[in-house]
Amino acid sequence: MTAPQTLQVNNRSYRWMRHPVVVICVDGCEPAYLDAAAQAGATPCLARMRAQGADLQADCVVPSFTNPNNLSIVTGVPPSVHGICGNYFYDRELDEEVMMNDPRYLRAGTVLAAFADAGAKVAVVTAKDKLRTLLGSRLQGICFSAEKADQATLQDNGIGNVLELVGLPLPSVYSADLSEFVFAAGVRLLQTQRPDLMYLSTTDYVQHKAAPGSAAANAFYAMMDRYLAQLQEMDATIVLTADHGMNAKHGADGQPQVIYLQDLLDGWYGAGRARVILPITDPYVAHHGALGSFATVYAADEQEAARWLARVRGLPGVDMVLTRAEAAHMFELPPERIGDLVVISDRHTVIGTSSARHDLSGLDAPLRSHGGLSEQRVPLICNRPVSGIAHGRRLRNFDALDLALNHAAS
Repeated sequence: MTAPQTLQVNNRSYRWMRHPVVVICVDGCEPAYLDAAAQAGATPCLARMRAQGADLQADCVVPSFTNPNNLSIVTGVPPSVHGICGNYFYDRELDEEVMMNDPRYLRAGTVLAAFADAGAKVAVVTAKDKLRTLLGSRLQGICFSAEKADQATLQDNGIGNVLELVGLPLPSVYSADLSEFVFAAGVRLLQTQRPDLMYLSTTDYVQHKAAPGSAAANAFYAMMDRYLAQLQEMDATIVLTADHGMNAKHGADGQPQVIYLQDLLDGWYGAGRARVILPITDPYVAHHGALGSFATVYAADEQEAARWLARVRGLPGVDMVLTRAEAAHMFELPPERIGDLVVISDRHTVIGTSSARHDLSGLDAPLRSHGGLSEQRVPLICNRPVSGIAHGRRLRNFDALDLALNHAAS
């Protein structure tokens, strides 16, 4: 098959790769982590990338959670187009609260699948299995998770014997080893399979526990740096970004600062009038207790929800309250998949449902989390110089593939 010069995907144009392209989503990578690790001398390869290539910052999708941002990165468009607006949502038609990790919720094809269909060799490695089916939607190529690497087969994942290939044991889902496995797998795939286009997505286990500049955080980024050096040695064009940042969400006493919004609404207006949904919710809540800085509120009557707006907006720790229409417009979200109200808390506050529904026993460090506007700024770094970016253009994390394919020097 003769490779086309460009592909059109979701109304964006992408040039065919001249070198192997590796796009990396470092989960929870607040820019301060990279600066602190650099100051500690822990990331020499990344320091060279930032000095010799492109050292930019971009805005992620709000809500600043994993699923909507990873899907924006691989589709090149916001959730209003691809449809994934959280990890979890309330399906009003079915009257069910469900995980949004099934490809049936995806409304746009991925750039990865389009390149594979056009003849490119494509590989995807994600830390948690919750993302694998979404990232691998309609993809003819390699796609597996570190979490279930031992279960990968040629038929289902495009590759088998992954543990043997990578040379590492199956990692715990609650460990830094899960992300290291992703990087190690990416290096081995580039060495052995030489994919034209590869997407690597890590987990934010470390970032939920360790602040920028801490020993654990610097050790994580030093590990990442060693694998970046190996990828760079193989002439890859590398673009590194993040799905969201991360902030401390606790007081001076180390206790989480939480607005239990369901409890408040029930107390004000009576049980059953409101349903609070937390889109951060996923199967892996031990490190954040399903507490983030973005919530949606469904009311039995949408006009009733509008009457709640001012009272919720006046709560200490609330940054912003928007109607469905306002939130859909401001954050480019599909309106039918968000609540009647959207509530965003401030930099150091999270939102819960009812206190009885949150098990915080798994928190072995003061709470750090994400979801709001305060976690929107993320790195966008390329190991090659870039050109042709319009002056004043608002960069997004989902411009990563555009940067790698259309603007990076060959």
